[in-house]
Amino acid sequence: MDFGRLITAMVTPFDEQNRIHWGETARLIDYLIEEQKSDSLVVCGTTGESPTLTDEEKLELFRFTVEHVAGRCKVIAGTGSNNTAHTIQLSKEAERLGVDGLLLVAPYYNKPSQEGLYQHFSTIANSVSLPVVLYNVPSRTMINISTETTLRLAQIPNIVATKECAPLNQVAEIAGAAPAGFKVYSGDDSAALPAMAVGAHGVVSVASHIIGSPMKEMITAFFAGRVEEATKLHQRLLPIFKGLFEYPSPGPVKYALNLRGYSVGSVRLPLIPLTEAEAESIRELLN
Repeated sequence: MDFGRLITAMVTPFDEQNRIHWGETARLIDYLIEEQKSDSLVVCGTTGESPTLTDEEKLELFRFTVEHVAGRCKVIAGTGSNNTAHTIQLSKEAERLGVDGLLLVAPYYNKPSQEGLYQHFSTIANSVSLPVVLYNVPSRTMINISTETTLRLAQIPNIVATKECAPLNQVAEIAGAAPAGFKVYSGDDSAALPAMAVGAHGVVSVASHIIGSPMKEMITAFFAGRVEEATKLHQRLLPIFKGLFEYPSPGPVKYALNLRGYSVGSVRLPLIPLTEAEAESIRELLN
């Protein structure tokens, strides 16, 4: 399974009552594929506010996205949690609904050992036939999937990639020692180009909601050997990469999408909307 080089971690559009806005979800999917050049979409990841979505909402989002995408890109379902049995249940349901892959975050809060991490991910992977992408984000989970554990997991046939928010040296170590076909994705827009320089295949992006097309140009230029062109694009896009994470995500990118005419609504508690000063900074950033 090739998920491409530019994967967008899609926001979940809400209406004024904070229910899923299905019409805007369809518009957003079309926009991300056709205008922002996404190769794959992650549905119900952190950017999709997975912690505040019910299982019923997640399953309906998986079904709706698969049907609306209709083969135009790959659909990766965020089914990971810190409960192995629950993750297996949700992953099997996502597989039944026709998604192309699973994104499994490192278990948060209960802080398992490296052996516990291995058994968690291997047990889930062995319960489904779908390709699995690991998601290592220590800043949110307070646990790092070590290089050694990642490489051990990479030996499992359907664990095919990792989304890495660890330091670049860990990206380089994994990319340099992983079996053929196992891909490393940067999980940090600001680090996308540096990560590719040390072996990453691409990026799982938030900024691609707004600047996906120039990001795709940057990625294409880099892998075509036009490194100076890619560097200049990265430098031009860097303020947006950083600015969209100045405040708790996905508040800034949702606000930016609303400015662009996509009515994706606000965020669910415990996240809160941007203040007027914060909103003004996003408006200035986009201008």
